[in-house]
Amino acid sequence: MSDSPQPYRVLARKYRPRNFRELIGQDAMVQTLGNAIRRGRLAHAFLMTGVRGVGKTSTARLIAKALNCIGPDGQGGPTIDPCGVCEPCVAIAEGRHIDVIEMDAASHTGVDDVREIIEAVRYAAVSARYKVYIIDEVHMLSKNAFNALLKTLEEPPAHVKFLFATTEVNKVPVTVLSRCQRFDLRRIPAEMLAAHFAHVVAAEHVAAEPDALSLIAQAAEGSARDGLSILDQAIAHAEMGEGAPLVTAAQVREMLGLSDRGSVRRLLGLLLEGETGPLLAAVRDQYALGVEPLALMRGLLELVHAVTLVKAGRDIASPGQSAEEREAIADWAAQIGFAPLHRLWQLLLKGHDEVASAVLPIETCEMALLRVMHAATMPDPGEIAQLLRGGVPAAGAVEAPATPPSGPEARLPATFEDLIEAFWQRGKGQLAQEMHDCIGLVRYAPPELDYRPTPSLPSDFAARITPALREVTGVAWRVAQVDGPANPTLLEQEQRKAADTRAAIRETPVVKAALAAFPDAELDDRLEPWSAER
Repeated sequence: MSDSPQPYRVLARKYRPRNFRELIGQDAMVQTLGNAIRRGRLAHAFLMTGVRGVGKTSTARLIAKALNCIGPDGQGGPTIDPCGVCEPCVAIAEGRHIDVIEMDAASHTGVDDVREIIEAVRYAAVSARYKVYIIDEVHMLSKNAFNALLKTLEEPPAHVKFLFATTEVNKVPVTVLSRCQRFDLRRIPAEMLAAHFAHVVAAEHVAAEPDALSLIAQAAEGSARDGLSILDQAIAHAEMGEGAPLVTAAQVREMLGLSDRGSVRRLLGLLLEGETGPLLAAVRDQYALGVEPLALMRGLLELVHAVTLVKAGRDIASPGQSAEEREAIADWAAQIGFAPLHRLWQLLLKGHDEVASAVLPIETCEMALLRVMHAATMPDPGEIAQLLRGGVPAAGAVEAPATPPSGPEARLPATFEDLIEAFWQRGKGQLAQEMHDCIGLVRYAPPELDYRPTPSLPSDFAARITPALREVTGVAWRVAQVDGPANPTLLEQEQRKAADTRAAIRETPVVKAALAAFPDAELDDRLEPWSAER
């Protein structure tokens, strides 16, 4: 009779860490535990806290192994690197060791359940070095149960260790926390999760695109268990080819109802440009492809957050980020001010919450994005206060807004000459004179200015003009020195106009006759210029 095939074990169970080396993303905790074991400074109670799937229960079991391992020869002591082959290690891994008791506090919440533990701790361990109590989701214990446990938890027998795990540490009484050595298990970084998933698919003889693993890692939100569950589903979803199944990024997006990053970037671009028709069409196209409206709003939020971080000077480059995405984020960060970015974030966040609870998600998504688009033209409270006082926005009070322009941009000097006049009025005569005499205008599109310098332009002009523009107009400008065709400087234009006027005056009959009668006479530039029409 042939042996029956082994039942399939899901990846989240199959790839539980068997030792501390396989526990990813928690190096600080492992180092602390290792030092405590080597120095014989073991606490009598440990509390592991963190979000789901970061390894709290697995860590508790590994600590139980580390405390009770006797080594392959049966002569070993507590170690941060349990052998995994001795009887205590094997029994604990299989969940059948008589001295390692696991209890789910969610289903054993009462004082009677805790009283059983209190009675049992008086007796020595049967075969292990320590009797270990692992209580999962310990915050679910009732108030009376916690109170009953306090005395035993503070002064347990030397042969007893308590290991608690919880996702909601704020619900654990302070009196309990003060009696435990606490470890905060961190969310696992997406890059580390993707690398871990790459090892898993290799061990499972499955092929996967790197972008697919990155998408799964991002969807896991720092949880190894959630990520492995999604990976399990993606492998089942993958099409069987001639060789191993191939998990593709397109299949993962379809399975999770995610929008690709390129589509989200195009959507944000349409949003900032104020293109109502194309924006609604793009939203409907994504919806038709199976992208959930909530995922769409989340993608926009993540993108705005990335732009804000780059503007703040933080490097957010990641292996899964394309060159196009980095370039687009950098461009937006250079063009959009902090105030519009914060406003955009708040409006999108409100829209996200509305979509999450809406009866009509796609319609709510469209309305939320339209609200974001039209709110971009509204002045912020500081601008409104200035308008009510009938004044000009205070210098530095307003950041450069996103396209379409908001209130301050609508009041920027309409022409380059108007800008120079504004500089004169604000007491910045030297810069006004330099702009008038020494730069040829290439492009003037407030708040952007491109110019070509003349040899007489001071070398520090570029460093002085940008903050001065901000001070004078109340808006951050993009100023660029460029090569290529440019208009003559305003001084050159005035000189040319004066020369043309002199030539026109000389051609008038009266002046021609006067010059003919008095050959040595000259036109006096100190007199008011004549007009050719006079």
